[in-house]
Amino acid sequence: MKVKNILAVRNDRFGEFLLNIPALRALKEAYPQAKLTLAVNPYVVELAECIENVDEILPWENRKHKFSEILKFSRKLKAKKFDLCVIFNPSKEFNIISFLAGIPQRVGYNRKLGILLTHKIEDKKHLGEKHEVDYNLELAGLAGGRTDNRSLSLKIGEEALRDFPWAADLKDNINLIAVHPWTSDPVKQWPVENFYTLAKKLAALPDTKVVIIGGREELNKGGCIFSTREDNFINLTGKTGLKQLAAILKKCKLLVSGDSGPMHLAAAVKTPVIAIFRSDMPEKCSRRWGPWGSGHAVIEKDNLLKITVDEIFHKTEEVLKK
Repeated sequence: MKVKNILAVRNDRFGEFLLNIPALRALKEAYPQAKLTLAVNPYVVELAECIENVDEILPWENRKHKFSEILKFSRKLKAKKFDLCVIFNPSKEFNIISFLAGIPQRVGYNRKLGILLTHKIEDKKHLGEKHEVDYNLELAGLAGGRTDNRSLSLKIGEEALRDFPWAADLKDNINLIAVHPWTSDPVKQWPVENFYTLAKKLAALPDTKVVIIGGREELNKGGCIFSTREDNFINLTGKTGLKQLAAILKKCKLLVSGDSGPMHLAAAVKTPVIAIFRSDMPEKCSRRWGPWGSGHAVIEKDNLLKITVDEIFHKTEEVLKK
């Protein structure tokens, strides 16, 4: 069957979404004449627009929908006459939608009404045996996707910071070190107080400013402790969109973070990452979720409290010297 129109689905958080870039490339390289459409969470649209070879983006919020909404969206997809749909994050709703839309080839994981799919594999990602990028490429391979380029990449230019109120603070003649002190999952959280102590030590380095980054939801997680000007911090918590954040990370020498979306965003713009992980949970370990690509460093222990501020600081110094 000739593939002229592809739908790829990944509508969860932006970090997970970014790890699909190699798989999307594999689909496009396998079917270069096909139109590639992405279904993504609405807040991820601005990043999806920065991926090469994407032709159209359809917002589909990651929440429980009414059946009338499912039916309406499936009709919309049916009108677009997709030949192939690859569902990268298992979804009962999207398995139903792709079936109702009459898409001939429906590829995904054999769970959440996997019976509705035409091509499927068992979901073993919870075992953490390989990286999420590799799992996504495996699923793309089931749809015929192949690529030798497994890198993350985004088209992000200086124009992303045009009219950004704090752009003047991000000077090119100083060393900018980004720190993201939070994670969405409490079990992966290195103490915020440790991040604060680390940020103070980093800000004391010559010609260095520390950029504190985070979403609006993290303003209530202790973001105020980073606001003191005398500590040489630029606190941008809750002040950036995702595209602006990507441009800021691109200007930084490195990012220090736990397992988080900004960690993957930094990797996508080729900024080195020092990532803090716990090793006792296979489904959450760095083997599956670590920063993708070269130049990164992971400090991982079975108990996050065993990781010291000095350990991270010395690793930061090592990376800055490279």
